Amino acid sequence: MTASAPGDPASTTLFLARHGETVWHDENRYTGISDIALTPRGAEQADGLGRWAARAGLDAIVTSPLSRARRTAEPAVRATGLEPVVEPDLRELDFGVAEGRTIAELEASYPREVADFRRDPAAHPLPGGEDPKAAAARGAAALLRLAESHQGRRVLAVAHNTLFRLVLCRLLGIPGSEYRRVLPGMRNCAVTELRVSRGRAALISYNLPTG
Repeated sequence: MTASAPGDPASTTLFLARHGETVWHDENRYTGISDIALTPRGAEQADGLGRWAARAGLDAIVTSPLSRARRTAEPAVRATGLEPVVEPDLRELDFGVAEGRTIAELEASYPREVADFRRDPAAHPLPGGEDPKAAAARGAAALLRLAESHQGRRVLAVAHNTLFRLVLCRLLGIPGSEYRRVLPGMRNCAVTELRVSRGRAALISYNLPTG
């Protein structure tokens, strides 16, 4: 899908940033609705996002309700003086039995379910997990609401890896089943830029480092 030219007053620029590194990151454990703290490195990454925000000309900052996203946004909030807004629909997916576990650990107990997930992660969520299609719908609706209410402005949204990739697929017309292949994992505190106008989105850049 294509959006309008940068000068179009109806066009909104959205910057999507994944939260900083968490204590489950090194072991690649699924971190969905669990409220997990940032590591010291994650806090440094958040500081880098804050330095980027200081020169980004932002008009608004929005975060997921989970503490790792809100903590990541704090340096950007301090740098810009903007009041952060919490958007519940930007929370990460609930990964069900996968919460706090690695994919290798899951395979021992759920080999068929993990095989189905690997084949089509959008159609086959891990046991007990949120429907990825429903998550994509709520997340995309949240970003489109932001774009509509901030026309002509620049907005930073701090949230989560899986949610953002599913949402990008939905907004850009990419099959949700391909999100893990087409959009490799978002780096912590890297920035992805979207331009949105009249409900249509264009991807300007993906996964650019800020530090």
